[in-house]
Amino acid sequence: MAPLVFVIGGTGAQGIPVIRGLVKDGAYAVRFLTRDATSARAKLLLSLGDVEALEGTFASEADLRKGFRGAQYAFVNIDGFNCGEKTEMFWAIRAYELALEEGIKFFVYGNLDYVYKKSGFDPKFRTGHYDGKGRVGEWILQQTKTPEIAKRMGAALFTTGPYIQMALGQRTPMSPILEDGVVTWKVPLGEGAVAHVDLDDCEYYVRWLFDHQERSNGLALDVAIDLINYHDMAKAFTNVTGRPAKYVDTDLETYWKIGPLGPGQTSSGYNSDLSDPSSMTLRENFTGFWNMWKHTRTDNRGVIQRDFALLDEIHPNRIRSVEEWFRREEEKSKDQGLPGLWDRATKLKPVLKIAEDGRRGRL
Repeated sequence: MAPLVFVIGGTGAQGIPVIRGLVKDGAYAVRFLTRDATSARAKLLLSLGDVEALEGTFASEADLRKGFRGAQYAFVNIDGFNCGEKTEMFWAIRAYELALEEGIKFFVYGNLDYVYKKSGFDPKFRTGHYDGKGRVGEWILQQTKTPEIAKRMGAALFTTGPYIQMALGQRTPMSPILEDGVVTWKVPLGEGAVAHVDLDDCEYYVRWLFDHQERSNGLALDVAIDLINYHDMAKAFTNVTGRPAKYVDTDLETYWKIGPLGPGQTSSGYNSDLSDPSSMTLRENFTGFWNMWKHTRTDNRGVIQRDFALLDEIHPNRIRSVEEWFRREEEKSKDQGLPGLWDRATKLKPVLKIAEDGRRGRL
């Protein structure tokens, strides 16, 4: 019988390829937590193979125990845009503790860069949905250094970044617009670069972490296609599609007037309350987000960096540039009879579950 992996965040953009990679050859079985086992995303997961759904919420000890019980491994990626930074931190730590109680042998945590710390605790970089995960990630790795805990459960971090698919997606921080017939990204990036991640690569990397637990135990695997400047993104789009594209550096004040997230006065977690002093508005959160990338460079300098030599070793066939990703996507579209990149960029569709749900949900 294949070992069972309990997955939190399975119906999200990242969770679907992660589960696909675990079960595609029968090496693992998956149990995933979902609020609605009849949703389209849940049905897709159930069609992938040895996959079962558990209806419930990550904000319930009883539901978490049901999920962990009988499983050998866990992949936990809590949706911070659902619950907000404070609640995510509590339930992520609690999930780790309950996994230990229930006998999980290896725990992979869906992580993001602790940018506030990496910036030297400079307040202009405060990004709640990054810092919340990053604090928990550091805490988890610290537990693996305690001999009594290390004997019971190993752990690894899977640190991602904005999915490259978001650059062609609806209601993301970097959604493009069609302006005078030109696909245009208007974002406050300056000459910075974004650590964009390919969702299909997530399938490979997480499978590698579970397949190589002796090596991955205690590892923070920080992934990206590349550190991508948006001038390069626009050029690559034109090279692949033959259609015009450009990047327009936009100051933050203008971004919050015309950008894809609107004025940003709502809570960054749709189930969090702005009357709670720990909550951040979308504007506060994503101002830190864009400052992070504005101070990251294509030559791997700046606040966010990646070990690309390690990624090349782990995943020799990984996508290494935005142009390579665009070319692969265009080829896939032609092979499958699907809309190409131009249609995707000019007729945006949701990539993130939060956009697909219209920010409706509960814990």
